[in-house]
Formats: sequence, structure tokens, C-alpha cells
Amino acid sequence: MRLRVLRAGADAVLVETATGEETESLHAELLRRRAAGELAGVTEIVPAARTVLVCGLADPRAFGAEVAGWDVPPVPRGRGAAVEIAVRFDGPDLAEVAGLWGVPPREVAAIVTATPFRVAFCGFAPGFGYLTGLPDRLHVPRRAEPRTAVPAGSVALAGPYAGVYPRSSPGGWQVIGTTGAALWDAAREPAALLSPGTEVRFTEVAR
Repeated sequence: MRLRVLRAGADAVLVETATGEETESLHAELLRRRAAGELAGVTEIVPAARTVLVCGLADPRAFGAEVAGWDVPPVPRGRGAAVEIAVRFDGPDLAEVAGLWGVPPREVAAIVTATPFRVAFCGFAPGFGYLTGLPDRLHVPRRAEPRTAVPAGSVALAGPYAGVYPRSSPGGWQVIGTTGAALWDAAREPAALLSPGTEVRFTEVAR
């Protein structure tokens, strides 16, 4: 894994990777090492699409040199406890996604529910997790014309990601279903149902 390490303030570094898969692997390795007591002082580990921000470092320069030499294993999938999200596969783009996949619409649910997803990072809106797990052949493009309002609870796909809209907002992802799960609840602790590194399983409910 080839990494680029950039200083980010007095006690942090931003580690750039070549791919999203490498970012997920590095994030998982950082969490593992912190849990094992090997990253004393580290306060925040924040992944994004191609970077991981590490804060609370006593010596950012030394850490940058160290992390560049780590042997980082791939992220194991489907081995831990997963958050289950019940989905009604009734989205307006279900037929289009099925066509892109070359399967009947009813098979989309079978494929999605059989896929072990993982939250790579969060963003866009509070509670929104970018879920990875679909193989390259099942990646779909964003809609040519984004919608001005996508309902809360919409389950959608775009590029390598799946996601659930936590609130109504504009969006250009392909909507394949809906869920009643509360992705963000300020009265809950933690407020977000999903966080980076969380395993996710979709289940199907009757229409």
C-alpha cells in the first residue's frame, strides 16, 4: 500500500491512499491498533473516500513515517455483528437498476440482501453512511437528472456505494427501495445508526 502523509495542523496528519478499498483497510487497521493500546493519545480517526485523518498525535512526523511502513491487511467482510435495515424494494429506479444489472427487477432485492455491506465513511447529511460491498459489475451511475427531493428512508445506489437518505433532500442516486429505520435521531445515543466500520445487512420486507 502506497500512502501519502500530509500534516494537518499541530497534532494531526491526513493519510491519502490510492483506492477506497485501501482507505477502508487503513481505517480498520487504525481502529484495531487504537483498541490494542498502540496509538496512545489519538483522539480522532476520520475516514473519507480516499483519506483518513488522524488527530491527537504527539509527533505527527514520526507517525507519518511509521504508518507508511505498516503491513495493512484487507478488511474482512461479513464476519462481525451487523446492523440490519429492513427494506421495501419499491423504489422508482428499481427497474432501471435491474436493467443495468441484466436481471429481472425482483432479483435486485435478492442481490442486495445477499451482499455484506460496510460503512466506509459518513457525510453529505447527518446519519448518511457510504456503504461499500457491491462488486464492480454492479456499480451503477448517478441519475442523469437529480431529483429535487428524495424522501427520507430512501435506499439508493450510486457508483460503488449504497446509502440510505436520513432526511428528505435533493439527490441523484438511483432509488431502489425505502426503509422506516431512523438513520439519525438526536435523542438517541449515539444519534447516528451507522458509523464508519459498521457492518450492514439489508433485509426485505413485503410491499
